[in-house]
Amino acid sequence: MGIESFSTIYQRACKRKGGEKALESMLSAPLSSEQVAKIPDDRFLAAMTKQVFQSGFVWRVIEKKWPEFETVFFGFDVEKVLLMPDEMLEQKASDKRIVRNYKKVMTVRDNAMFIKDISREHGSFGQFVATFDASNITDLWTTLKKRGSRLGGNTGPYMLRALGVDTFLFSRDVEDYLRKHDIIDGGLTSKKSLTAANAAFAQWHQESGRTLQEISVIIAFSWGTNQYLA
Repeated sequence: MGIESFSTIYQRACKRKGGEKALESMLSAPLSSEQVAKIPDDRFLAAMTKQVFQSGFVWRVIEKKWPEFETVFFGFDVEKVLLMPDEMLEQKASDKRIVRNYKKVMTVRDNAMFIKDISREHGSFGQFVATFDASNITDLWTTLKKRGSRLGGNTGPYMLRALGVDTFLFSRDVEDYLRKHDIIDGGLTSKKSLTAANAAFAQWHQESGRTLQEISVIIAFSWGTNQYLA
């Protein structure tokens, strides 16, 4: 079937969602690259931790407990987290104020080190993230998976979206669209699939001038059941 023009996708989404005005009211804008570059490292660590704990768990429980997570992990101050010895992490993993999961608690320090290393190389983690755009956003996903802890699959991309970083998502509807139009096949997060999906989104971005976030949502609204955010 190949890659549809974005205008065709957009018109179908308008029809399904009650017209152009209704569709546009459902869209929101991500942060600019300049704004992303200014996101503090502690907010990236907090977002990584939140997404790791939400993965495979009831999201509302994590939301309810989140203020305590911030307290337990020193506001996710990277330097303070890196000073935590194994014994302290073990204590945190049994703290009733948070969700008690030892392996996930260990990712907090691991990802603090990841952020620290990237910050040494680029000035800050936000400045590093801001170097990616529509042409290579899945390269950032790959870096999160390879160098971070438990940030593979949809965890990394959803973490970025939660912070306002412009990215598309492999929601159920978006994935189904990409497969039914023969843009991807095989493993969803294989290098081949990521490259093909990124190329398609880059083409739609160039055609429409819209952000990856907007394109992702519009594709979902043009297709499937729209059960999940895109």
